[in-house]
Amino acid sequence: MKLYYGPWACSLAAHMVLHEAGEPFDSESVNLKTKITATGADFNDVTPKGYVPALTLEDGEIVTENIAVLDYLAARYPDFGLGGLMGRTRLLELLAYLSTEIHKSFKPFWHHGTDEQKAVASTYITARMRYLADTMRGDYLCGDRPRVVDYYALVMMLWADRFGVEVPPALAALGERLKARPAVQATLKVEGIV
Repeated sequence: MKLYYGPWACSLAAHMVLHEAGEPFDSESVNLKTKITATGADFNDVTPKGYVPALTLEDGEIVTENIAVLDYLAARYPDFGLGGLMGRTRLLELLAYLSTEIHKSFKPFWHHGTDEQKAVASTYITARMRYLADTMRGDYLCGDRPRVVDYYALVMMLWADRFGVEVPPALAALGERLKARPAVQATLKVEGIV
C-alpha cells in the first residue's frame, strides 16, 4: 500500500492513521503546485485529479478523495472505525461534515482570500467546530479512542492554528491528546509540520 500526500494537506489524516495502524506502508510526497512527486514522477499519472490523498492498494487499485480513503482505512483497520449497524453511516456522516462544512471553508486562507472573506470563514469554521465539541462522546469524537474522524479533525485544528482560527476548548483538548501520540508525532515530523 502506498499513500501519496502533500504536506499540510488533508492527506495528513490518512498518513496518521497508517502510522497508527502499525503495518508497513510506503508514502511519497507530492508537490501540489507542480504535480511532481518526491521521486520525480508525474502525479497526474497516478490520478488525473492531481490532488491528494491517493492510496494505491496492493492490487494496483487507487482510492482517491479523503472521505473514501479514510472510509477504506476504517474498514481495513476496524479499530479506527465504528461498529454496529449504524457505525459506518455515523462515521461517513462525520467525515462528510468535516469535509463539506469545515475543510472547504478554509479556502480563503489557502487561496489568497480577502481579509473580509477570511474573517467570515473564521467565524463559520469556529461555529462548525463548536458543534463537534458539543457532540463529543468521550475523550474523542466517538468515544474513548481515536477513529479516522479524529485524525481528520486534527488536520482541521492544525489549519485553524496556522491561520488564527479559534478552536473550542474541548476540541483543542482532543487535538492535544492526539498530538501526544507517538505515531502522530512521527507523521508530523515526516511531513515537516513540527
